[in-house]
Amino acid sequence: MTKDTIKKQKFLSVQRGSTPWVKNSESKHNKYIKAGEGNLFPQYLIDLYNNSSINAACINAIVENIIGGGLTSNFDFALNKANNRGETWNDIFTKTAIDFYLHGAFSMEVIWSMDRSTIAEVYHIDYSHIRAKEKNYRGEIPAWFISSEWAKKGGLLLSTDENVFEIPSYNPASKQDEPSQIYVSKNYRPGMEYYTLPVYNGALKVIELDKEVDNFHVNNIKNSLAPSLAITTFTNGSDDEVAAVEAMLRANYAGTNNAGSVMYMDVDSPENAPKIEPIPNNGNDGYYETVNEMSMQKILTAHRITSPMMLGIKTPGQLGGRDEVIDAYLLFQNTVIAPLQQDMLKCFENLLQVNFPDIVIGVETKQLYQDGRTEEEITTSVEVTDAEDSNINDETII
Repeated sequence: MTKDTIKKQKFLSVQRGSTPWVKNSESKHNKYIKAGEGNLFPQYLIDLYNNSSINAACINAIVENIIGGGLTSNFDFALNKANNRGETWNDIFTKTAIDFYLHGAFSMEVIWSMDRSTIAEVYHIDYSHIRAKEKNYRGEIPAWFISSEWAKKGGLLLSTDENVFEIPSYNPASKQDEPSQIYVSKNYRPGMEYYTLPVYNGALKVIELDKEVDNFHVNNIKNSLAPSLAITTFTNGSDDEVAAVEAMLRANYAGTNNAGSVMYMDVDSPENAPKIEPIPNNGNDGYYETVNEMSMQKILTAHRITSPMMLGIKTPGQLGGRDEVIDAYLLFQNTVIAPLQQDMLKCFENLLQVNFPDIVIGVETKQLYQDGRTEEEITTSVEVTDAEDSNINDETII
């Protein structure tokens, strides 16, 4: 085999490798603490949310239940305006609820009034945009660095960059000197000093598997399940001629639009006819079906969703389902949703009580009972109370 002949041998194969795993470690860079390996762990969670259908369905269902019918209060007018952008406290609550479950934490910018006696404005800050400043001698995080450029710059920025803003942590005692502060609420997580992890952290690799399996099947279909045929030509053409034939084949026969089309070739003699051989299927269909079922079950478990029927997912061989859905919903509402709502309500109540010391807020929820009845209830920061309407009054608060 000559050198020229070797050059003309072209083999196309699937590149082996894996997506770099973004570890949730904490390490110092410049003046801030990196959030995960490469400082892109929050962006990694967003990517899994946007590209895994099962994970997104779980997160959306939980967030929608956390939000419920929205915030209500014994001073309803207090919730009408959160900032000069025209957002209400319910707008802020909706955005922070997404961050709280997706990342396990949420953040807001608190701006004090000119005389520092009240909170003038509150803005939602995307939690993926913030990074913690190194702790001081008291073990406290003194400030947070904010930027929307972490992902664009490969995760690493200088704290002195013009698109990086340093804002002190929320502390009413220092409001005279620091009128703008960052309020951060996060779940406690053993081993994490600056950041936290989402409750579904244990399933991140399985969520990534779900994402990659979907990507595999999409690309398989786009390439007409290639390589299903091996085509060998005997023209001994130049590199440009071989590339032209390859391009022609891809243009005419690759992709879902060309499925089932007829392959036609014209050669000058039978001796120059291309050799076309089918490549047998590897029989992995059952394997991917098993992987899909396994990943779905593990993702649902990580999100503490006991029945896939709550998400509209019907499992093979499942009979009935009404009682199962009711039981699953009751467990889900009491063990997953209510605790998350209460954690958030404590934070919002803490801020609103600066301006309205006697305010109590809650979330309107629809409670489903075993007999199929539904009633409007209000979850407060300490309990769930019955309510005939969406207003909290003194008689409903214990």
